[in-house]
Amino acid sequence: MPSVRIEVLSGSSAGRVYEPEGDVVRIGRGPKSHLELPESHVSSEHARLVIGDSTVTLEDLRSTNGTAVLRGKTRTQLNDSQRKSELLDGDIVELGGEGSEATRLQITVAEELEPHVVSVRPIAELSGTTDSVERNTDVLKTLYRVQKDIGAAKDLDEVLQAVADAALMLVPSATHATVVLRDEPDTDDSADAEALFVPVLTRVRGPGGQGHTPDEGVPVTRSVFRKVVRERAAVLAADAPSEAFSSESLLGASIRSTIGVPLWKGADILGVLQVDNRDTPSMFDSSDLDALGVLAATASLAVANARLIRRLTLAEEQLQKENTYLKGRERARPGRLEIVGESKAIKTMLGQIDKVVDTRVTVLIEGETGTGKELVASRIHDKSRRADKLFVAQNCAALPENLLESELFGHKKGAFTGATDEKRGLFDVADGGTLFLDEVSEMPLALQAKLLRVLQEGEIRPVGATHTRVVDVRIVAACNRNLEKEVEAGRFREDLYYRLKVFPLRVPPLRERREDVPLLAGFFLERYTREIGKPVQGFAQGTMELLMSYEWPGNVRELENEVQRLVIQADVESFVGPELLSPRVRRVESIVEKAGAEKGTLKQMVEQVEKFFLLEALRDHDGNKTAAAKTLGITREGLHKKLRQLKIG
Repeated sequence: MPSVRIEVLSGSSAGRVYEPEGDVVRIGRGPKSHLELPESHVSSEHARLVIGDSTVTLEDLRSTNGTAVLRGKTRTQLNDSQRKSELLDGDIVELGGEGSEATRLQITVAEELEPHVVSVRPIAELSGTTDSVERNTDVLKTLYRVQKDIGAAKDLDEVLQAVADAALMLVPSATHATVVLRDEPDTDDSADAEALFVPVLTRVRGPGGQGHTPDEGVPVTRSVFRKVVRERAAVLAADAPSEAFSSESLLGASIRSTIGVPLWKGADILGVLQVDNRDTPSMFDSSDLDALGVLAATASLAVANARLIRRLTLAEEQLQKENTYLKGRERARPGRLEIVGESKAIKTMLGQIDKVVDTRVTVLIEGETGTGKELVASRIHDKSRRADKLFVAQNCAALPENLLESELFGHKKGAFTGATDEKRGLFDVADGGTLFLDEVSEMPLALQAKLLRVLQEGEIRPVGATHTRVVDVRIVAACNRNLEKEVEAGRFREDLYYRLKVFPLRVPPLRERREDVPLLAGFFLERYTREIGKPVQGFAQGTMELLMSYEWPGNVRELENEVQRLVIQADVESFVGPELLSPRVRRVESIVEKAGAEKGTLKQMVEQVEKFFLLEALRDHDGNKTAAAKTLGITREGLHKKLRQLKIG
């Protein structure tokens, strides 16, 4: 097995020598590189060396400026058709250019043969206490003490240090203890699985016998840990006469003997604990191997748990960052609206919201299109105790049934054609927060049954999954249809209807709160003048009168679109005149003229127009008040009330 030495020949790092501790050497400008080169023509992840059984392979990692190998007078450029090249002793590697423009590396490859192995102990024989350990009371006491130290370690770094120090305590003649762990592969085409093992920590015995971290890295004996990994066994390699000894790295490091024991979890090798003697001739024996084997069983579990906790902690931190980012982006979004209004209808609705925010009950928001149902749902979430969690919205009419089910409940990999990855559903994403289901009346009956189960049991089952998962999600639903009629027509489940309508909340249409039109129009005017960058003075009196007289069938959304269009059309620093209004809004102006209304206050002109319409309806139906009321869209009692108010006999 070859050993490798890399010397930097040019650039700011010229003269630097790097001797790999592991079997993978990442080369680049980035901080994750083992051999870090600061030149700008070197990519962040430029290339890597993989040290195999008998070969050393250079691989270009799709660098920006390329990689080449010089062997004598032959120059081999690595490109899309050839990303890898085997390296020989004396080869020159050029990174990021050619000649003087490149960073050049000198590669030295020396042969390293297999070590002289004295004993091999399979994993199956390491899991229990051996006879030699049981007979040695001092070793048992030491094992008990070091296992307590390992168990008290708080994170992976502390666990690894405790394991290495424990090895030095159990083997008094050892001078160095190194932990090699399996790294995660960068690609799926790793040429050598053993190349994924990386030395992560070395402890050296100090003058007082205690372990400490050396100032410089200590190279491991790759031949030993390779044998440990391949044979899934503990290995004892000993000193021997030079004519019989077979490991160049052992001799070069002045090692008299070495022990490598595997760290494992099930069928997977997590790493290797290697113990050496590098200072004085000393022979490890089978009792040392037994003691380290018992330690490895405890250390394996501790390392596996510490790595799992680290992954979970990192995942939790990442999710928290994403949560904070998404919520911050939502609050800072230019299109984010507020509930604007001082009318009695709006104040009544806000009072109802305050009563329900900190309960767990499901809220059903009813209202016409464009009234702001999602805005109301967002306010319920923001004022509740769930405000620090996510608010997630889904329009049930926007997706077909199969996609909507996957979107809401998630799916497992391979659950259906095209399910190439596992997907988290919105119920899972919104766990702890609020899920807003808009247009819930459009949800297919099959999905209504699954939604009912979530409301009843708090459980979800992703598509293709065999187990359920408990979630804590507050449901706020909305629809612009009459759900009672949908139930009568058989298009909506009656049991789900009663589950959703625990606390109904009606959002009033804009025509029922005309006094809020000036406030809303002013709010949108300020927003879009700032967004578009065009200062506008405000609305002319005639413009505001027409805005208040219009029925707004599209409600607040239609008013917002109208104001946005007005800001675009208006001149800078001008007042928005009636001539800029849409024809459908200005139609009120022609009706006023047709009704013969005289100029006056808004109330006086509105009354004159109403009187005109009432008389026209009665005239069209020959005085039949029931028919006239039906044409006007009001009840007979409502018609009588209007006639009295306007003093029409």
